Amino acid sequence: MENYISENGFNYKSVGDGQPLVILHGLMGGLSNFKGLFDFFPKNGYNVIAPELPVYNSSLLNTNVKHFAKYVKKFIDHKKLKNIVLIGNSLGGHVGLIFSKLYPKLVKGLVLTGSSGLYENSMGDSYPKREDYNFIKKKTQEVFYSPEIATKEIVDEIFETVNDRKKLIKILAMAKSAIRHNMSSDLPKIINETAIIWGKNDTVTPPDVGVEFNNLMPNSELFWIDKCGHAPMMEHPEKFNKILIDWLKNKNI
Repeated sequence: MENYISENGFNYKSVGDGQPLVILHGLMGGLSNFKGLFDFFPKNGYNVIAPELPVYNSSLLNTNVKHFAKYVKKFIDHKKLKNIVLIGNSLGGHVGLIFSKLYPKLVKGLVLTGSSGLYENSMGDSYPKREDYNFIKKKTQEVFYSPEIATKEIVDEIFETVNDRKKLIKILAMAKSAIRHNMSSDLPKIINETAIIWGKNDTVTPPDVGVEFNNLMPNSELFWIDKCGHAPMMEHPEKFNKILIDWLKNKNI
């Protein structure tokens, strides 16, 4: 992968210089999901930097959202970053919320898109039909408003992942950790400037979840993208980037 770096136990991608935008990917999502941000923001004075979360490398005991937030803190310290903007999709948003709760002074802004932390629908508690390729394909397509976003490459990767027993155990442990670690009582205390960018047709974290995040967080703004599912930055990268850069400029970030 271009601009892909491995050092000190961290694997990450970094493009550009300037204000750091730290991307936190979802449980089943990779860094390629954020191609639109990597293409756009470095040209506009930002350093887009994305660590791979240790979904499959952590011990089972450490396969939880709080451990991942502390992992991100170690990465931030390693890179000597400050005044960061955290951009989290799905599980990544949840990790960003916990990071902002634990280390608020490091966070200049927080961006949530299809974030877990309040309520989410999973693809299935134990993937009973995981050996059925067409079932996995259908479930993957349902994540998006436009089914064609779920390319064969994406479906193949998810099919391989859920049929790898070791990986599946970690995925299920992480999903349970996210459900256990509900953030509703914490959100009013997270005072960082927050942009909530939500797909109007999200079936994983439905629109009501975005509304509730906005109601509970004191310094948040909610932005909608129509005809859009759980990954706005993938389905509508130009709209997502426009909302985000306008918000960053409005907040002088």
